[in-house]
Amino acid sequence: MAAASARWGLLGNFPILALALASFGIGTTEFVIMGLLPDVARDLAVSIPDAGLLVTGYALGVTFGAPFLAIATARMDRRRALLLLIGIFIVGNLLCAIAPDYWLLMAARVITAFCHGAFFGLGAVVASNLVSPQKRVQAIALMFSGLTLANVLGVPFGTALGQELGWRSTFWAVVGIGVFAAIALYFALPRKIAASTGSLLAEAKSLGKPQVLFAMLISVLSAASLFSVFTYITPMLNEVTGLAPRQVTYVLLLFGVGLTVGNYVGGRLGDWRLMPAIIIAFVMLIGVLAVFSETLTSFVPAVITVMVWGIVAFALVSPLQMRVVSEASDAPNLASTLNQGAFNLGNAGGAWFGGLAITHGVSYQHLPWLGAVIAVLALMFAIWSHLLDRRAEVFVESGASA
Repeated sequence: MAAASARWGLLGNFPILALALASFGIGTTEFVIMGLLPDVARDLAVSIPDAGLLVTGYALGVTFGAPFLAIATARMDRRRALLLLIGIFIVGNLLCAIAPDYWLLMAARVITAFCHGAFFGLGAVVASNLVSPQKRVQAIALMFSGLTLANVLGVPFGTALGQELGWRSTFWAVVGIGVFAAIALYFALPRKIAASTGSLLAEAKSLGKPQVLFAMLISVLSAASLFSVFTYITPMLNEVTGLAPRQVTYVLLLFGVGLTVGNYVGGRLGDWRLMPAIIIAFVMLIGVLAVFSETLTSFVPAVITVMVWGIVAFALVSPLQMRVVSEASDAPNLASTLNQGAFNLGNAGGAWFGGLAITHGVSYQHLPWLGAVIAVLALMFAIWSHLLDRRAEVFVESGASA
Protein backbone atom coordinates (compact mmCIF):
# COMPACT_ATOMS: atom_id res chain seq x y z
CA MET A 1 0.00 0.00 0.00
CA ALA A 2 2.78 2.41 0.94
CA ALA A 3 4.72 1.66 -2.21
CA ALA A 4 1.73 2.28 -4.44
CA SER A 5 0.88 5.54 -2.76
CA ALA A 6 4.47 6.77 -2.76
CA ARG A 7 4.40 6.88 -6.57
CA TRP A 8 1.84 9.69 -6.49
CA GLY A 9 3.79 12.04 -4.25
CA LEU A 10 2.12 13.71 -1.31
CA LEU A 11 0.02 16.28 -3.19
CA GLY A 12 -1.24 13.58 -5.51
CA ASN A 13 -2.05 11.20 -2.68
CA PHE A 14 -5.84 11.34 -2.81
CA PRO A 15 -6.46 9.29 0.36
CA ILE A 16 -4.42 11.78 2.42
CA LEU A 17 -6.16 14.70 0.72
CA ALA A 18 -9.50 13.14 1.67
CA LEU A 19 -8.27 12.87 5.27
CA ALA A 20 -7.22 16.53 5.09
CA LEU A 21 -10.70 17.51 3.88
CA ALA A 22 -12.24 15.71 6.84
CA SER A 23 -9.78 17.39 9.22
CA PHE A 24 -10.81 20.76 7.72
CA GLY A 25 -14.41 20.09 8.70
CA ILE A 26 -13.46 18.87 12.17
CA GLY A 27 -11.19 21.87 12.77
CA THR A 28 -13.90 24.26 11.62
CA THR A 29 -16.55 22.88 13.96
CA GLU A 30 -14.09 22.91 16.88
CA PHE A 31 -13.00 26.55 16.61
CA VAL A 32 -15.90 28.35 14.90
CA ILE A 33 -18.01 28.23 18.06
CA MET A 34 -15.69 30.86 19.60
CA GLY A 35 -16.72 33.42 17.00
CA LEU A 36 -20.41 32.57 17.45
CA LEU A 37 -20.60 32.63 21.26
CA PRO A 38 -22.59 35.91 21.51
CA ASP A 39 -25.10 34.68 18.90
CA VAL A 40 -25.50 31.27 20.58
CA ALA A 41 -25.83 32.85 24.04
CA ARG A 42 -28.47 35.30 22.85
CA ASP A 43 -30.48 32.69 20.94
CA LEU A 44 -30.46 30.09 23.74
CA ALA A 45 -30.88 32.67 26.55
CA VAL A 46 -27.68 31.82 28.42
CA SER A 47 -24.74 33.95 29.52
CA ILE A 48 -21.58 34.19 27.40
CA PRO A 49 -19.54 32.36 30.10
CA ASP A 50 -22.10 29.53 29.98
CA ALA A 51 -21.86 29.50 26.20
CA GLY A 52 -18.08 29.38 26.60
CA LEU A 53 -18.48 26.04 28.37
CA LEU A 54 -19.40 24.62 24.96
CA VAL A 55 -15.68 25.01 24.15
CA THR A 56 -14.67 23.31 27.41
CA GLY A 57 -17.16 20.50 26.88
CA TYR A 58 -15.76 19.84 23.42
CA ALA A 59 -12.17 19.73 24.70
CA LEU A 60 -13.09 17.35 27.52
CA GLY A 61 -15.00 15.19 25.04
CA VAL A 62 -11.83 14.85 22.97
CA THR A 63 -9.66 14.14 26.01
CA PHE A 64 -11.81 11.55 27.77
CA GLY A 65 -14.21 10.25 25.14
CA ALA A 66 -11.96 9.58 22.17
CA PRO A 67 -9.99 6.74 23.81
CA PHE A 68 -13.20 4.76 24.27
CA LEU A 69 -13.95 5.06 20.56
CA ALA A 70 -10.36 4.08 19.79
CA ILE A 71 -10.76 0.90 21.83
CA ALA A 72 -14.19 0.21 20.31
CA THR A 73 -12.76 0.45 16.77
CA ALA A 74 -9.40 -1.20 17.52
CA ARG A 75 -10.29 -4.46 15.77
CA MET A 76 -12.24 -2.82 12.97
CA ASP A 77 -10.86 -2.41 9.46
CA ARG A 78 -9.34 1.07 9.49
CA ARG A 79 -11.23 2.24 6.41
CA ARG A 80 -14.52 1.20 7.95
CA ALA A 81 -13.54 2.82 11.26
CA LEU A 82 -12.73 6.15 9.58
CA LEU A 83 -16.06 6.11 7.72
CA LEU A 84 -17.86 5.36 10.99
CA LEU A 85 -16.10 8.25 12.71
CA ILE A 86 -16.91 10.75 9.95
CA GLY A 87 -20.50 9.50 10.19
CA ILE A 88 -20.52 10.37 13.90
CA PHE A 89 -19.10 13.78 12.99
CA ILE A 90 -21.96 14.40 10.53
CA VAL A 91 -24.61 13.30 13.02
CA GLY A 92 -23.05 15.39 15.81
CA ASN A 93 -23.08 18.56 13.73
CA LEU A 94 -26.61 17.83 12.51
CA LEU A 95 -27.71 17.66 16.15
CA CYS A 96 -25.88 20.95 16.80
CA ALA A 97 -27.79 22.58 13.95
CA ILE A 98 -31.21 21.51 15.26
CA ALA A 99 -30.54 21.55 19.04
CA PRO A 100 -33.54 23.34 20.63
CA ASP A 101 -31.79 24.25 23.89
CA TYR A 102 -28.41 24.72 25.54
CA TRP A 103 -28.00 21.28 27.08
CA LEU A 104 -28.86 19.40 23.91
CA LEU A 105 -26.34 21.59 22.06
CA MET A 106 -23.75 20.71 24.73
CA ALA A 107 -24.50 16.99 24.30
CA ALA A 108 -24.20 17.32 20.52
CA ARG A 109 -20.84 19.09 20.88
CA VAL A 110 -19.54 16.29 23.11
CA ILE A 111 -20.71 13.64 20.63
CA THR A 112 -18.86 15.47 17.86
CA ALA A 113 -15.75 15.71 20.05
CA PHE A 114 -15.64 11.93 20.43
CA CYS A 115 -15.07 11.72 16.69
CA HIS A 116 -12.35 14.40 16.76
CA GLY A 117 -9.69 12.61 18.78
CA ALA A 118 -10.32 9.17 17.36
CA PHE A 119 -10.37 10.41 13.75
CA PHE A 120 -7.14 12.40 14.02
CA GLY A 121 -5.48 9.58 15.93
CA LEU A 122 -6.44 6.85 13.47
CA GLY A 123 -6.07 9.14 10.45
CA ALA A 124 -2.49 9.99 11.40
CA VAL A 125 -1.60 6.29 11.51
CA VAL A 126 -3.28 5.60 8.16
CA ALA A 127 -1.63 8.64 6.53
CA SER A 128 1.83 7.62 7.74
CA ASN A 129 1.32 4.13 6.26
CA LEU A 130 0.23 5.45 2.86
CA VAL A 131 3.70 6.77 2.00
CA SER A 132 7.30 5.67 2.10
CA PRO A 133 8.98 5.74 5.56
CA GLN A 134 11.04 8.86 4.80
CA LYS A 135 7.86 10.89 4.17
CA ARG A 136 5.70 9.80 7.08
CA VAL A 137 5.84 13.02 9.09
CA GLN A 138 5.07 15.02 5.93
CA ALA A 139 2.05 12.77 5.33
CA ILE A 140 0.76 13.47 8.85
CA ALA A 141 1.42 17.18 8.30
CA LEU A 142 -0.58 17.11 5.06
CA MET A 143 -3.52 15.54 6.86
CA PHE A 144 -3.24 18.17 9.63
CA SER A 145 -3.13 20.93 7.00
CA GLY A 146 -6.91 20.67 6.96
CA LEU A 147 -6.89 21.71 10.61
CA THR A 148 -4.68 24.73 9.94
CA LEU A 149 -6.72 25.77 6.90
CA ALA A 150 -9.81 25.58 9.09
CA ASN A 151 -8.33 28.45 11.12
CA VAL A 152 -7.47 30.43 7.98
CA LEU A 153 -10.65 29.83 5.95
CA GLY A 154 -13.25 27.75 7.78
CA VAL A 155 -13.50 29.75 11.00
CA PRO A 156 -13.64 33.27 9.44
CA PHE A 157 -16.16 32.25 6.77
CA GLY A 158 -18.15 30.12 9.21
CA THR A 159 -18.31 33.01 11.67
CA ALA A 160 -19.40 35.44 8.95
CA LEU A 161 -22.06 32.99 7.74
CA GLY A 162 -23.39 32.47 11.26
CA GLN A 163 -23.53 36.19 11.98
CA GLU A 164 -25.37 36.83 8.73
CA LEU A 165 -27.81 33.89 8.59
CA GLY A 166 -27.83 32.65 12.18
CA TRP A 167 -25.39 30.39 14.02
CA ARG A 168 -27.27 27.23 13.01
CA SER A 169 -26.47 27.89 9.35
CA THR A 170 -22.77 27.43 10.16
CA PHE A 171 -23.39 23.94 11.52
CA TRP A 172 -25.51 23.08 8.48
CA ALA A 173 -22.56 24.15 6.30
CA VAL A 174 -20.23 21.91 8.35
CA VAL A 175 -22.66 19.02 7.85
CA GLY A 176 -22.27 19.59 4.10
CA ILE A 177 -18.48 19.54 4.43
CA GLY A 178 -18.75 16.31 6.42
CA VAL A 179 -20.90 14.63 3.77
CA PHE A 180 -18.47 15.69 1.04
CA ALA A 181 -15.53 14.39 3.13
CA ALA A 182 -17.31 11.08 3.72
CA ILE A 183 -17.82 10.62 -0.02
CA ALA A 184 -14.16 11.48 -0.66
CA LEU A 185 -12.98 9.01 1.99
CA TYR A 186 -15.26 6.27 0.64
CA PHE A 187 -13.83 6.49 -2.86
CA ALA A 188 -10.22 7.50 -2.06
CA LEU A 189 -9.22 5.18 0.77
CA PRO A 190 -7.92 1.70 -0.13
CA ARG A 191 -10.70 -0.87 0.00
CA LYS A 192 -9.14 -2.69 2.94
CA ILE A 193 -6.81 -1.26 5.58
CA ALA A 194 -6.11 -4.01 8.08
CA ALA A 195 -6.62 -3.35 11.77
CA SER A 196 -4.13 -4.20 14.50
CA THR A 197 -3.97 -7.92 15.31
CA GLY A 198 -2.36 -7.74 18.76
CA SER A 199 -4.25 -8.07 22.03
CA LEU A 200 -5.66 -4.96 23.67
CA LEU A 201 -3.86 -5.87 26.90
CA ALA A 202 -0.51 -5.96 25.11
CA GLU A 203 -1.29 -2.66 23.40
CA ALA A 204 -2.21 -1.06 26.73
CA LYS A 205 1.07 -2.24 28.23
CA SER A 206 3.05 -0.71 25.39
CA LEU A 207 1.54 2.68 26.26
CA GLY A 208 3.38 2.52 29.58
CA LYS A 209 6.80 2.67 27.93
CA PRO A 210 8.81 5.65 29.23
CA GLN A 211 9.36 7.10 25.76
CA VAL A 212 5.64 6.95 24.95
CA LEU A 213 4.81 8.73 28.21
CA PHE A 214 7.56 11.28 27.54
CA ALA A 215 6.14 11.99 24.09
CA MET A 216 2.60 12.49 25.41
CA LEU A 217 3.83 14.71 28.25
CA ILE A 218 5.73 16.85 25.75
CA SER A 219 2.53 17.12 23.67
CA VAL A 220 0.60 18.32 26.73
CA LEU A 221 3.25 20.95 27.52
CA SER A 222 3.49 22.07 23.89
CA ALA A 223 -0.26 22.74 23.73
CA ALA A 224 -0.27 24.33 27.20
CA SER A 225 2.49 26.73 26.14
CA LEU A 226 0.41 27.82 23.15
CA PHE A 227 -2.98 28.17 24.83
CA SER A 228 -1.70 29.84 28.00
CA VAL A 229 -1.09 32.85 25.74
CA PHE A 230 -3.31 32.37 22.67
CA THR A 231 -6.50 32.13 24.75
CA TYR A 232 -5.97 35.77 25.75
CA ILE A 233 -4.53 37.08 22.49
CA THR A 234 -7.52 39.36 21.80
CA PRO A 235 -7.30 41.39 25.03
CA MET A 236 -3.49 41.39 24.69
CA LEU A 237 -3.68 42.97 21.26
CA ASN A 238 -6.52 45.30 22.32
CA GLU A 239 -5.01 46.61 25.54
CA VAL A 240 -1.25 46.38 25.01
CA THR A 241 -0.85 46.85 21.26
CA GLY A 242 -3.89 49.12 20.95
CA LEU A 243 -5.57 47.30 18.05
CA ALA A 244 -9.25 47.67 17.23
CA PRO A 245 -11.38 44.48 17.17
CA ARG A 246 -11.42 44.39 13.36
CA GLN A 247 -7.62 44.67 13.25
CA VAL A 248 -7.34 41.76 15.69
CA THR A 249 -9.34 39.63 13.24
CA TYR A 250 -6.75 40.25 10.54
CA VAL A 251 -3.89 39.46 12.91
CA LEU A 252 -5.55 36.15 13.82
CA LEU A 253 -5.88 35.41 10.12
CA LEU A 254 -2.12 35.90 9.78
CA PHE A 255 -1.65 33.63 12.79
CA GLY A 256 -3.63 30.97 10.92
CA VAL A 257 -1.34 31.44 7.91
CA GLY A 258 1.58 30.94 10.28
CA LEU A 259 0.04 27.69 11.52
CA THR A 260 -0.26 26.45 7.94
CA VAL A 261 3.36 27.30 7.13
CA GLY A 262 4.53 25.77 10.41
CA ASN A 263 2.62 22.57 9.70
CA TYR A 264 4.51 22.21 6.37
CA VAL A 265 7.88 23.09 7.91
CA GLY A 266 7.33 20.67 10.80
CA GLY A 267 6.61 17.84 8.39
CA ARG A 268 9.81 18.46 6.46
CA LEU A 269 11.97 18.81 9.57
CA GLY A 270 10.41 15.79 11.25
CA ASP A 271 11.30 13.57 8.30
CA TRP A 272 14.85 14.96 8.46
CA ARG A 273 15.59 14.06 12.10
CA LEU A 274 12.62 13.71 14.41
CA MET A 275 13.87 14.50 17.93
CA PRO A 276 16.47 17.12 16.90
CA ALA A 277 13.70 18.88 14.95
CA ILE A 278 11.47 18.90 18.05
CA ILE A 279 14.28 20.24 20.24
CA ILE A 280 15.18 22.99 17.74
CA ALA A 281 11.53 24.02 17.47
CA PHE A 282 11.20 24.35 21.26
CA VAL A 283 14.36 26.46 21.46
CA MET A 284 12.94 28.78 18.79
CA LEU A 285 9.53 28.84 20.51
CA ILE A 286 11.08 29.96 23.79
CA GLY A 287 12.92 32.76 21.99
CA VAL A 288 9.81 33.94 20.13
CA LEU A 289 7.68 34.04 23.30
CA ALA A 290 10.41 35.90 25.19
CA VAL A 291 10.60 38.50 22.41
CA PHE A 292 6.80 38.75 22.21
CA SER A 293 6.60 40.59 25.53
CA GLU A 294 8.70 43.38 24.01
CA THR A 295 7.21 43.49 20.51
CA LEU A 296 3.64 43.42 21.83
CA THR A 297 3.76 47.19 22.44
CA SER A 298 4.21 48.08 18.75
CA PHE A 299 1.87 47.24 15.87
CA VAL A 300 4.19 45.95 13.13
CA PRO A 301 6.60 44.02 15.41
CA ALA A 302 3.63 42.47 17.24
CA VAL A 303 2.01 41.28 14.01
CA ILE A 304 5.27 39.80 12.74
CA THR A 305 5.86 38.04 16.06
CA VAL A 306 2.36 36.57 16.09
CA MET A 307 2.86 35.07 12.64
CA VAL A 308 6.32 33.67 13.49
CA TRP A 309 4.87 32.29 16.73
CA GLY A 310 2.20 30.44 14.75
CA ILE A 311 4.86 28.94 12.47
CA VAL A 312 7.07 27.69 15.30
CA ALA A 313 4.22 26.49 17.55
CA PHE A 314 2.55 24.35 14.88
CA ALA A 315 5.85 23.03 13.54
CA LEU A 316 5.77 20.79 16.63
CA VAL A 317 2.40 19.12 16.05
CA SER A 318 3.08 16.52 13.35
CA PRO A 319 6.56 15.58 14.67
CA LEU A 320 5.13 15.02 18.16
CA GLN A 321 2.29 12.94 16.70
CA MET A 322 4.80 10.86 14.74
CA ARG A 323 6.97 10.45 17.84
CA VAL A 324 4.09 8.86 19.73
CA VAL A 325 3.17 6.59 16.82
CA SER A 326 6.76 5.43 16.32
CA GLU A 327 7.42 4.80 20.01
CA ALA A 328 4.11 2.95 20.52
CA SER A 329 4.54 0.73 17.47
CA ASP A 330 2.56 -2.07 19.17
CA ALA A 331 -0.44 0.19 19.70
CA PRO A 332 -0.23 3.02 17.13
CA ASN A 333 -3.98 3.66 16.82
CA LEU A 334 -4.63 3.90 20.56
CA ALA A 335 -1.47 5.90 21.24
CA SER A 336 -2.16 8.32 18.38
CA THR A 337 -5.67 8.91 19.66
CA LEU A 338 -4.51 9.37 23.26
CA ASN A 339 -1.99 11.93 22.03
CA GLN A 340 -4.86 13.95 20.56
CA GLY A 341 -6.34 13.87 24.04
CA ALA A 342 -2.97 15.02 25.38
CA PHE A 343 -3.00 18.04 23.06
CA ASN A 344 -6.52 18.96 24.17
CA LEU A 345 -5.63 18.46 27.83
CA GLY A 346 -2.80 20.92 27.22
CA ASN A 347 -5.25 23.31 25.56
CA ALA A 348 -7.52 23.29 28.60
CA GLY A 349 -4.66 23.37 31.11
CA GLY A 350 -2.86 26.19 29.31
CA ALA A 351 -5.99 28.34 29.21
CA TRP A 352 -6.51 27.72 32.94
CA PHE A 353 -2.89 28.56 33.81
CA GLY A 354 -3.07 31.73 31.75
CA GLY A 355 -6.26 32.82 33.50
CA LEU A 356 -4.74 31.99 36.89
CA ALA A 357 -1.67 34.09 36.10
CA ILE A 358 -3.81 37.07 35.07
CA THR A 359 -5.95 36.72 38.20
CA HIS A 360 -2.80 36.86 40.35
CA GLY A 361 -1.52 40.03 38.75
CA VAL A 362 0.49 39.01 35.67
CA SER A 363 -0.07 41.69 33.03
CA TYR A 364 -1.12 40.90 29.48
CA GLN A 365 2.24 42.20 28.27
CA HIS A 366 4.17 39.69 30.36
CA LEU A 367 1.85 36.72 29.77
CA PRO A 368 4.07 35.34 26.95
CA TRP A 369 6.70 34.61 29.62
CA LEU A 370 4.33 32.00 31.07
CA GLY A 371 4.20 30.27 27.68
CA ALA A 372 8.00 30.45 27.51
CA VAL A 373 8.41 28.83 30.94
CA ILE A 374 6.09 25.97 29.96
CA ALA A 375 8.06 25.57 26.71
CA VAL A 376 11.28 25.35 28.74
CA LEU A 377 9.79 22.41 30.66
CA ALA A 378 8.83 20.76 27.39
CA LEU A 379 12.35 21.32 26.04
CA MET A 380 13.89 19.69 29.12
CA PHE A 381 11.75 16.56 28.68
CA ALA A 382 12.50 16.49 24.93
CA ILE A 383 16.25 16.61 25.60
CA TRP A 384 15.91 13.92 28.28
CA SER A 385 13.97 11.70 25.88
CA HIS A 386 16.57 12.23 23.14
CA LEU A 387 19.40 11.33 25.53
CA LEU A 388 17.59 8.10 26.39
CA ASP A 389 17.44 7.34 22.66
CA ARG A 390 21.17 7.94 22.32
CA ARG A 391 21.93 5.80 25.35
CA ALA A 392 19.84 2.95 23.93
CA GLU A 393 21.65 3.22 20.58
CA VAL A 394 25.05 3.06 22.29
CA PHE A 395 23.95 0.04 24.29
CA VAL A 396 22.78 -1.78 21.16
CA GLU A 397 25.99 -0.93 19.31
CA SER A 398 28.20 -2.08 22.19
CA GLY A 399 26.23 -5.31 22.45
CA ALA A 400 26.59 -5.95 18.72
CA SER A 401 30.34 -5.31 18.79
CA ALA A 402 30.75 -7.66 21.76
